[in-house]
Amino acid sequence: MRTERDNPYAVETRALTKLYGGRAAVRHLDLQVREGQIYGFIGRNGAGKSTTLKMISGLARPTEGDIRLFGKPVSDPVIRRRLGVLIESAGLYANLTARQNVMMKAKCIGLADEASVDTVLSQTGLSDAGKKKVKHFSMGMKQRLGVALALLGNPDLLILDEPINGLDPEGIRELRQLVLDLNEEGKTILISSHILGELSKISTNYGIIKDGQLMEQITREELEEKCQDYFQIRVADVKRALPLIQEHFPALQPKVQDDQSIRIYGLAEGSRINQILIENQVPVYESGFHRMDLEEYFLNRMEGGTVNV
Repeated sequence: MRTERDNPYAVETRALTKLYGGRAAVRHLDLQVREGQIYGFIGRNGAGKSTTLKMISGLARPTEGDIRLFGKPVSDPVIRRRLGVLIESAGLYANLTARQNVMMKAKCIGLADEASVDTVLSQTGLSDAGKKKVKHFSMGMKQRLGVALALLGNPDLLILDEPINGLDPEGIRELRQLVLDLNEEGKTILISSHILGELSKISTNYGIIKDGQLMEQITREELEEKCQDYFQIRVADVKRALPLIQEHFPALQPKVQDDQSIRIYGLAEGSRINQILIENQVPVYESGFHRMDLEEYFLNRMEGGTVNV
């Protein structure tokens, strides 16, 4: 069985820093993406995600630090051929068809054979787009065409910045399946998105960035371990309920969420808590077990997490 150590880094940054007018958009970022991973890159607007991806793609020059792709400098032209990029808009020609757009890009990068064009159109489900012009495409079709352009040259690494923004549910589903299929074919994918529920369906690893600094890198399995089950209860009076819970269940970890809600970790069964509160005239409006998801974990890190160094 292959282990993590068997997979070299497809992307590795060391002390990566980008200053704009003296302000650090990215600060001393050490990021590692191993070959074969789908790496979900997470952060709020302005956290430094796009700046980081642009530097990794060679579209922005770092102020300080080092970037290596497959162990080689990002400036190496041979290594750059192993990279496909979709950042912001794909730069599509609205009055051309999907095939014409891909053919134009292919010629620009020196691909003369039409087989490459047919391959990427097939991979992205656009083989049947025919003579339909891009201006009549749905947003999902445009995003898939952007991925098709990034796939020209059969890159080993794909960098996708917010590829599902603005898509309807069907477009999101199509792009999600496309990412999974491409990864199954052996491609490493570094992807950012604000839609964390979708990232959690495809990512094998995550990196969380805040204010330009990498807070944490975590595997899917590690995330599942940290996302504890908890019992949440909504009551009429938290100030009366909390001491009762602490008195009767000293080993538990209650956490006040707001003036009506308490979250309790380490609880196996909740009926006894409900009973104690009701017996002490604390009305219980609702209660039940929940499991923290990626979005909730991310928000908790944003509110109180510390940077991993």
